[in-house]
Amino acid sequence: MSASDRPLRILHVFRAPLGGLFRNVLDLTRGQIARGHAVGIFCDSSTGGERATAVLGELAPHLALGVTRVPISRYPNLTDLKAQMAFARHRRQVGPDVVHTHGSKGGLYGRLPARFDVGRRYVTAYTPHGGSFNYKPGSLEHRVFMGIEAFLEPATDMFTFESHFIKGRFETYIGRPPKTDHRVVLNGVAEDEFIPIDHANSSFDLVYLGELRSAKGIDTLIEALRQMKLQDGLTPSLLMVGSGPDEQELKDMAARCGVAGQITWSPPGPIRTALAQGRVMVVPSRAESMPYVILEAAAAAQPLVSTNVGGIPEIYGPDHGHRLIPPNDPTAMLNAIRTALSKPADARMAEAMDLAGFVKRHFTLDQMINGAIAGYRAALDARRSTS
Repeated sequence: MSASDRPLRILHVFRAPLGGLFRNVLDLTRGQIARGHAVGIFCDSSTGGERATAVLGELAPHLALGVTRVPISRYPNLTDLKAQMAFARHRRQVGPDVVHTHGSKGGLYGRLPARFDVGRRYVTAYTPHGGSFNYKPGSLEHRVFMGIEAFLEPATDMFTFESHFIKGRFETYIGRPPKTDHRVVLNGVAEDEFIPIDHANSSFDLVYLGELRSAKGIDTLIEALRQMKLQDGLTPSLLMVGSGPDEQELKDMAARCGVAGQITWSPPGPIRTALAQGRVMVVPSRAESMPYVILEAAAAAQPLVSTNVGGIPEIYGPDHGHRLIPPNDPTAMLNAIRTALSKPADARMAEAMDLAGFVKRHFTLDQMINGAIAGYRAALDARRSTS
């Protein structure tokens, strides 16, 4: 077996086993195992709840490099030193060829030791997943985060950006070092996720899925409902699926705006179950990178109303981008919702099926897994040629 074909030892490093980042790691991990590689996971032990415990427990017997979970704080904390030391020990024990880091904290833990290990034989890969690149550009915190990213760049053998948008953000704030591999590896969805959603028993006009926090722009959606009720006398029902730090604040806002009776709040659950309950999915986000929730909904031919932020235009492509609306604009949101709900069901479905076709051509799971592995091998060849 040639060096270019031999199985790799791959260690994925990230903080929280939650959301789209966790989905990305799980998809990569399963795909890499299926292709004969030895894979391991290093992540936080204090987040993710029962679902993360169950998923990682089910995956553990297939992870040749194991699952290691230690407390990792979201923000800088004294526990960082312990976690950093735990990672360094674990990396030495398992001897990976590739340390693939995800998100800001994973990028810090996985790349900081490499910054001072000039003779290392393993390579580091980094996927930002938005992270610090979406954090309040222009603020002091953002400048600090970008300073850390610039410091860690020389310790990075390859960057895999999940969207062209985040690649552009990186090159705007950090630059484009000529010797570091920068490649876009778009998030992908599996074949069975392209089965269209059946809305025969939908009981809600609208559905929202995601975290309940400021960056998701839910206040804009609530304000749009208020204006719709006052101006048109329309009261579309909304299923709000998710959890997050701003849940009570959003419920209070809905009450003040007089639309609380239109909203049903539900904890996170299976996405297809939620999509089947709402005729149109609404995405009012202020910031995104390459959101899985939109990829999954688009693949499943779910009618969508979405803002034009981050990597979302890449999902919509050249034929549907005109449907996207600006963020923080309740009037634009109102008009888009009114237009979507006024269309006949078969017209909504035809539009959604066309978008699903575009997603199927450009956002497949195989493309994502193979793209990452090709990047690893190129980075390993480059490191060996200079050692």
